[in-house]
This record gives sequence, structure tokens and C-alpha cells, in this order.
Amino acid sequence: MTDNELLLALSDMFDKKLKPINDRLKKIELTQENDILPRLQNIESCYTSTYKRYQTGVEQIEAMQADIDILKKVVTDHSEKLQKIS
Repeated sequence: MTDNELLLALSDMFDKKLKPINDRLKKIELTQENDILPRLQNIESCYTSTYKRYQTGVEQIEAMQADIDILKKVVTDHSEKLQKIS
């Protein structure tokens, strides 16, 4: 057997051995591209929009708490003044 024939035989043998691995790799890549990545993008989109809503809500709650604290103080002051008057 010549060197070229030996190299061709080895090449064919490697091709046959690697074909199942290449096929599985292609399936994995397609699954990632067509299934996993779109789902991850959807999860990211939902998370981002939810985060933005919560962030806005937190700011609103903090503003309401400040208003409530002021109202409590005013009501307490007015109650004390009314107690003194009566």
C-alpha cells in the first residue's frame, strides 16, 4: 500500500468516525439557534420590561411614603392644636 493510499484510507476512516459527531454537533447548533436562543431572548425581554415596571413602582412608592409621612405630621400637629382649642 502506498503512502497516498494509506492517507486516503485514514482520511475515509476519520470521516466515517467523525460523521456522527458532526451530525450531533449540527443538531445541537440548530437547537441552540432555533429553540434555546429565542427562548432566552424572550425571557430577557420579559425580565427587562418587568424590571422597568418595578423600578418605576419603587419610585412611586417612595414618593407616596414621603407624602404619607408629611400628612401624618400635619394631621398630628392639627390634632394637637384642636385638642388645645377645645
